[in-house]
Amino acid sequence: MPGQDSLFDDTGTGPLPGAVPVAPGTEAPLAERLRPRHLDEVIGQAHLLGPGKPLRVAFENGRLHSMILWGPPGVGKTTLARLVAGAVDARFIVLSAVLAGVKDIREAVVQAEASRRAGHRTIVFVDEVHRFNKSQQDAFLPHVESGFFFNDTATTENPSFEVNSALLSRATVHVLKGLAAEDLQRLLDRAADLLQAPPLDPAAAQRLIAYADGDARRLLNAYENLVAQAGPMARLDEAQLERSLGEQLRRYDKGGDQFYDTISALHKAVRGSDPDAALYWFARMLDGGVDPRYLIRRLVRMASEDVGNADPRALRLALDAAETYERLGTPEGDLALAQAVVYLAVAPKSNAVYNAWNAARAFVKQDGTRAVPAHLRNAPTALMKSLGHGQGYRYAHDEPDAFAAGVSYWPEDIAPPVFYEPVPRGLELRIGDKLSDLRRRNAEARGELPEAD
Repeated sequence: MPGQDSLFDDTGTGPLPGAVPVAPGTEAPLAERLRPRHLDEVIGQAHLLGPGKPLRVAFENGRLHSMILWGPPGVGKTTLARLVAGAVDARFIVLSAVLAGVKDIREAVVQAEASRRAGHRTIVFVDEVHRFNKSQQDAFLPHVESGFFFNDTATTENPSFEVNSALLSRATVHVLKGLAAEDLQRLLDRAADLLQAPPLDPAAAQRLIAYADGDARRLLNAYENLVAQAGPMARLDEAQLERSLGEQLRRYDKGGDQFYDTISALHKAVRGSDPDAALYWFARMLDGGVDPRYLIRRLVRMASEDVGNADPRALRLALDAAETYERLGTPEGDLALAQAVVYLAVAPKSNAVYNAWNAARAFVKQDGTRAVPAHLRNAPTALMKSLGHGQGYRYAHDEPDAFAAGVSYWPEDIAPPVFYEPVPRGLELRIGDKLSDLRRRNAEARGELPEAD
């Protein structure tokens, strides 16, 4: 359409800031050829594009608003931004946060000004906006505030942490989801029709969909490569798929039983204090293509759930391993994760806190809302003090051993339950002795100890 920098064909006005041109004579990738030109062609994202949903309404009404499209790779963020521009007859300027700088932002502003003089609105689309620093993001603010242009951004990272609060407050965040298996199958069917490819065996299709893991671009790139390598074959089967993808084809999908069985084996090997088996299952998962960050989350959970206060250093070491991995990445950072796996496996084990927390949550859920005793209430004002708030409170630091023996920190109308029962292992052995002594001193102060014979 007039005035739009289209990425669908060669009708644009020249190179776009941050854009990577396709060499002359080079056919566009399959993912680009299958990119939807109309809203009804979009696969997935029904929570945004279904009847009455936010983006559907914006499309139908032509009401433009700045937005941030947040979601994993290959789910249609760029496609939706382009469709928005087309729906409202706006010029579409693309900036890649990886390649563009403040100079490119200024050039986009110049283009937007020229477009406005010609009677067209402008959408500036920033891909991977989290790669922009604060000053680069700030450069958008005055133009977005004035309505000079509308800012569409796409990011794979949480915008709450990666986008300036000022810019975030001026945009609507739309969360895109990874494509479901049935969505990816529909996409495969479209690709097969376009390429006039040989039939794909159902088992091979299932493995290819699992490999894509909700990423349409990943699916189409793999499928295009498969068809190109296979040539005029009668049928595409799993063997051909394995030859095409090689080491990239993982042996289990992210949502399948084998995946969960393997992470279960890793967790149980750590819990069972077998470092060699734990390393084996850990290596299996990395070799299977599992995101190391997923394994990091599980290791941190193990440190808290299975080691707990028996060795509090385990949690710190797991977090240190996570930080090391973020600094080094794969393969160097893998060693730090393996170190954490071994430490967790050989550490003394306690699930006492895990059990105590579950018991406390269950108790609170079934119990009523009880009043806070007067001596435990906050008393920042004279009125509150006159009402007895804080009266009778004993400041623990002023007591022997910083312990106010006999004081109750429970609601007055409750028989205090015991949630936390330390195990006789590791540091919790000492914690248990400490708790026993404190409970004895409380009973003594309250006159609850049995009289000596």
